[in-house]
This record gives sequence, structure tokens and C-alpha cells, in this order.
Amino acid sequence: MKSHHLLSFLIALNIFSGYNCSAQNSSPLTTVAIDSTNYGQNDKAGKYYNIRGFKMYVEQYGTGVPLLLIHGNGGSINSFKNQIPFFAGKYRVIIADSRAQGRSVDLTDSLSYEMMTDDYAALLSILKIDSANVIGWSDGGIIGLMLAMKYPEKVKKLAVSGANLWPDTSAINPDVLQLVRPDYLRLLSNNHKTSEEKNSEKLLRLLFEEPNIQVDSLSRIQCPTLVIGGDHDIIKEKHLMLISNHIARSYLWIVPGSGHSVPVVFKDFFNNVTYSFFTKDYRTITGDKRFN
Repeated sequence: MKSHHLLSFLIALNIFSGYNCSAQNSSPLTTVAIDSTNYGQNDKAGKYYNIRGFKMYVEQYGTGVPLLLIHGNGGSINSFKNQIPFFAGKYRVIIADSRAQGRSVDLTDSLSYEMMTDDYAALLSILKIDSANVIGWSDGGIIGLMLAMKYPEKVKKLAVSGANLWPDTSAINPDVLQLVRPDYLRLLSNNHKTSEEKNSEKLLRLLFEEPNIQVDSLSRIQCPTLVIGGDHDIIKEKHLMLISNHIARSYLWIVPGSGHSVPVVFKDFFNNVTYSFFTKDYRTITGDKRFN
């Protein structure tokens, strides 16, 4: 069970994501807490891999072109329960619990986006996958951007939802940071943390101290990229535009009436648009020569 510190972070993401509770037929807390499928607990589809000093739990579904899904902070494989069945009918879906999250236990003191980026690159290599389409949500979107920057040969096409380049209020809704900061400061000042609290501190630290991606470094992304966000996302719209504008072969999709959880609130829309992006020839549709 997650500590109340991490849970407050997850609730904050939903409260400030423009959630419409009547549309969801549930409270933000219910949306976070309840798993309605066995994704992430499916031992028939799952396996542990020794990845860079820890055991990474991975599940695979479907066949065909590889599609890597990367979840957000404090999430797990189950975060993509609305995407797995849709894409498993079209792709070989690879989805893991990131380091120190879900069933991928990591007892070390450090955690960074660079570490997790290298983890996913190593996973693709172990699975003997030269390149894959990639979907990343929230922190998973950050990892997706960094994967395409550092290992461009491993990413065919990239779709990122709710990603940011740095952790200050020019990128992130300040209400989220203000709500979560007291819990983070309490964890920092606690010299007798449980292992669960230590893990929560690592995850919260990412929110306040990372990532630190230079805008110019986005030019290293060579693959077609779809940058996604809600018009009430915790990531500011101008920041999403900044990301898209500095990726040479990019499209920007701002979803009206949505917050940070586009893959949940608008799951069918998200799935179909992202699938279209992966499969359509955008040179023909748009005449955009960047996609040659």
C-alpha cells in the first residue's frame, strides 16, 4: 500500500488535472486507487528481467511491431489498463513497472529520469528489439523524450502526454507544487524513514528537482513525435507548445476539456488518435516534408 505522502501526490495530479467527476462517475481518489483488471498482476504475461542492478517486472501482450508503454510517477503497468487491450490487438505491447514502482523493487537511494531512460533502453536490448513505437504518459513522457534523445535508433515514433522539460512553475501548475511540497519537506526532514517512505521521497524528489532538459537538446529527437496535453493539464499549454516547437518532426495535440489524464478521461479518443499517428502517412495527409 502506498504511503499517504505518495497518495497525496497522486490525488494532487488528478485534482489539478481538470477532472470532471460527473463525467468519470467517480472521485479522483477512486480513479487512482481501484484496479479493475489484472494488468500488472498477470503472471502468465509477466516476467522479471535483471536490468542494471534491479529486477524489472515486464508484461507483454499481442504480436507484431513493438510498442513500448511507459507509465507516470508512482504508477504501474495498470496505469495503461485502458490502452493495453486496444493496442494488443495491433502491436506487440511491452509494458513495465519502472524502477522503484509497481513490482519493480529497487532498494537503492537514488532515482532519476536518466536512470529510468537507460533502464528502458536496456530492456529493449534484452528483448532484442532494435526499435519500437513509444507512448509515455506524464513522467513516462519525459522518459520517452529522453529515450528518443539519447537512443534515437530505438524509437520509431513517439507519443508523449503531459511531459515537461523542467520542474518549475513556468512548466507546472504551481497549485500542484504548493499542495505536495509540505509532504515532501516532511519526508526530507525525517531521519528515520521506513523503506516505503524512502521510496516515496525518491518519487516526490523527481517532481521538484527533475527533469532538467535543455530546449536545444530536443533537436536530437529524430523520430516523428506527437506532443499531447489537456487544455487544463498540470503542464502549462505554453510549455507543451515549447516542446513541440523544438522537435523537428512534431505535432501538437491539445485536448479540449481535459487535464493531465487524457489517456483515462478520453481513453477512446486517445487510443484512436495515437494509433492513427503511428500508422498514417502524414506526408500524404499534411504535405509536411518534415516527415520524409
